[in-house]
Amino acid sequence: MLLSETGKWLIFSGACLIALGALFWVVGKTGLPLGRLFGDIRIERGNFSFYFPIVTCIVLSILLTVLINIIARFFR
Repeated sequence: MLLSETGKWLIFSGACLIALGALFWVVGKTGLPLGRLFGDIRIERGNFSFYFPIVTCIVLSILLTVLINIIARFFR
């Protein structure tokens, strides 16, 4: 792989991380209950806590699947 291709890949990856961080920041500011949906598993006992956001994962998976399919249709 050439250095110029590696540089382009790193810039693209960095831009994606910045966009993902901005999305998390905006979602956190809007007060959407992602991560606190009904059905998310939370166990707290003494000094032990376990949290698994299963419903949030399912909802995000469905939304991302729909979004990626819509984007893929535009590039065909």
